[in-house]
Amino acid sequence: MAKATSKITLSASRDIPFNKLVLSQANVRRTRAGQTIEDLATSIARRGLLQSLNVRPVLDADGSETDMFEIPAGGRRYRALELLVKQKRMSKTQPIPCIVVAADSDIPAEEDSLAENIHREELHPLDQFRAFQDLRNRGIGDEEIAARFFVPVNVVRQRLKLAAVSPALLDVYAEDGITLEQLMAFSVNTDHSRQEQVWEALKTSWSREPYQIRRMLTENTVRAVDRRVQFVTIDAYEAAGRLTIRGVAKDVVLPFTLAIAGDSATAKGHLNLVRTAFGVGQGPWTSGEWVALEVGVDFDLVAMKAGG
Repeated sequence: MAKATSKITLSASRDIPFNKLVLSQANVRRTRAGQTIEDLATSIARRGLLQSLNVRPVLDADGSETDMFEIPAGGRRYRALELLVKQKRMSKTQPIPCIVVAADSDIPAEEDSLAENIHREELHPLDQFRAFQDLRNRGIGDEEIAARFFVPVNVVRQRLKLAAVSPALLDVYAEDGITLEQLMAFSVNTDHSRQEQVWEALKTSWSREPYQIRRMLTENTVRAVDRRVQFVTIDAYEAAGRLTIRGVAKDVVLPFTLAIAGDSATAKGHLNLVRTAFGVGQGPWTSGEWVALEVGVDFDLVAMKAGG
């Protein structure tokens, strides 16, 4: 007879007054990173506590349980609640939803703390875009969305640019068939059919740099192989060349206007760069969640005629 598979038993949940909770020395998070305690407190005040605290009974000298509980997992949430109490926005006896792990558990408290932090997965940028788009469709402005979720407004706008990208390419990105930088490059042209044509031409190529995608999508104004300044419209030009930042060189196309008046000539232009393509922003800053991947570069140059 086959041996029956044993069933797991989850720890019970209960509401515990805030003043009966203390931080545990077993909490592995010691270094500040990401969202501030103030921002988290503001979020809790608006939405409530979205995730329970993980607690264990505090034992006395005889090994008996007291009426206090320590928190090995959920220290930042505790500090945010503590701030709300100090601000007199929450009572110190407010019941807090907690998952209570037995004091004699075979699992060390440090393991609970480590597992909660390691198993956390950041929201995919595509899901972030869809959530931001849903809020915008409800009439909420970009600045308000940014304020509600404590992200720079340019991150919100960068994500919302994905609305211009073909759903077929969004599906490719969802399956990790294309990078976020490459996907953002398709937003320069809102013609979904043209975007898909460019992707078909590039998807089997060994080189699919974002600048190539942008160049192919705008090749009606500048030829991809021409590195000279190209005339676009009256007083409008594009210059193609190589830009080097932090030792990384990339081909770029720089659009600019040129106005000549008397003995002076004024050139003005704007270029969007993906900073990670040049190695700007390392470690946690590469995702684009807190600092936008796309950076705008503006220039305004005035040249005077020699001897003028």
